[in-house]
Amino acid sequence: MNNKTGRRVALVTGGRRGIGLAVAQGLAADGFDVAITGTRDDEVSQASVKSLEAHGVAATFVAGNVQDVDDHARVLDTVEEKLGAIDVFVSNAGVAPPKRLDVLETTVENFDYVLGVNLRGAFFMARAVANRMVAQKSDTPKAIVVVSSCSAEMVSNSRLEYCISKAGLAMVVEGLAVRLAGEGISVFEVRPGIIKTDMTSGVVSKYDALIADGLVPALRWGKPEDIANAVRALSKPELAFSTGTVVNVDGGLTITRL
Repeated sequence: MNNKTGRRVALVTGGRRGIGLAVAQGLAADGFDVAITGTRDDEVSQASVKSLEAHGVAATFVAGNVQDVDDHARVLDTVEEKLGAIDVFVSNAGVAPPKRLDVLETTVENFDYVLGVNLRGAFFMARAVANRMVAQKSDTPKAIVVVSSCSAEMVSNSRLEYCISKAGLAMVVEGLAVRLAGEGISVFEVRPGIIKTDMTSGVVSKYDALIADGLVPALRWGKPEDIANAVRALSKPELAFSTGTVVNVDGGLTITRL
């Protein structure tokens, strides 16, 4: 399948705002045609598409919930129909627990919802994309970048479901990297630290104080653009031999200190 414009094509799940939109904008700035997904097509989604098109590339929004595994084929078919074959896939869509509950009090509903999106949905979407990339048998460089979290290795007992989902993603990345290396498809994990987005809007004052007190050695919040810069670098073919690499984008948060 040929790409419609001759440019490389990127798909970013959860790309209508926040980290996902910043990643999509970074890839558009690098000359990718970009598809973004989200659970609803609204004014925000269309404004996001326009911001991508401002870079002189083609862009589209495809509504879909990554939790709905049976719908993945339709989403990917739509992206391919509108833009062409996917060269870079960024698995970014994710959710926080509906309720922050102590690990001894959390619910089946909390657990199933978070893992359904962050792990089960993310895994099967990445698998679907990988199969299509393999089937292309194209010389165009291919990459899969999974946006995970520092929570893959740092425990938070008030949202352990989230941590479990991100720890599981780490193994997804390793498994895909090993399986796809011989196919010329590189796979990476990007672990954001404390990033200022809608997801963290309710804890700004808490983390302002913790960051000022040295929790983050860089002494600042991360920005969505910090994550975008990492993904942009990993999408370049020059880093393909580093497949399986984990990139911490956290200002030094996860460095072990005494």
